[in-house]
Amino acid sequence: MKNLFAAHRKLLIGVVHLRPLPGSPRWGGDLKSLIDFAVNDARAYEKGGAHAVFIENFGDVPFAKSGVAPETIAAMTAAGCAIRAVVKLPIGFNVLRNDACAALALCAACGGSFIRVNVHSGAMLTDQGLIEGDAYGTLRYRARVAPSAQIFADVLVKHAVPLGDWPIEEAASDTLERGLADALIVSGTGTGKAANLSDVERVRHACPEAKILLGSGVTTKNVRQFLPVADGFIVGSSLKKDGKLTNPVDPKRVAALVKAF
Repeated sequence: MKNLFAAHRKLLIGVVHLRPLPGSPRWGGDLKSLIDFAVNDARAYEKGGAHAVFIENFGDVPFAKSGVAPETIAAMTAAGCAIRAVVKLPIGFNVLRNDACAALALCAACGGSFIRVNVHSGAMLTDQGLIEGDAYGTLRYRARVAPSAQIFADVLVKHAVPLGDWPIEEAASDTLERGLADALIVSGTGTGKAANLSDVERVRHACPEAKILLGSGVTTKNVRQFLPVADGFIVGSSLKKDGKLTNPVDPKRVAALVKAF
């Protein structure tokens, strides 16, 4: 995975939003069609020219505060292996809301290369309550099960607010230097909402050597303003057909974003 940033001037990671999985309130009872939908989205990202794919249990609202249920991990393993079998792109996992160990286990089982951790260090007040980072446990678990997997960690993650007055520069430095994250993610306030350019610039100034990814709200219309300060983009919503989150991924929209780079 370390070569992924080096291989591309700017990195595009497409997000496969899994539909509600077994055990979640909106689970529909048909795992095969769920996996087929996810595989088609991954293929669309590859066809459009994305450089990697994130797989996340986006449909499982309301999310667990920390550890997810066994059936969630089992279903994500099935989806991850199916995607791994048909696309050549590197894949990674984000297990919402903050199950870093499950994401690492999925990398081990499915050939994943990276994970996203919403709260890697510090503490955030979220709709799941107070979530505390556990960089200590995550790094040690990674060494045991998926030592080559990279950790992409959010800085003051979306859908949350920090406890106290924690400047984004200090949060970024701590996440990188004390949490040993491999890349930092800066997002807007929620899914599909763009990051504040000044926030990204502040993180870049505080961590000039860090790999910085934008984690929400990137479109063909705004990507150019972020290109000088970001190394890559994690994108899902704007790459769906008609820009609607619940629709399939549109490879033409993916190609248009890649071209905008």
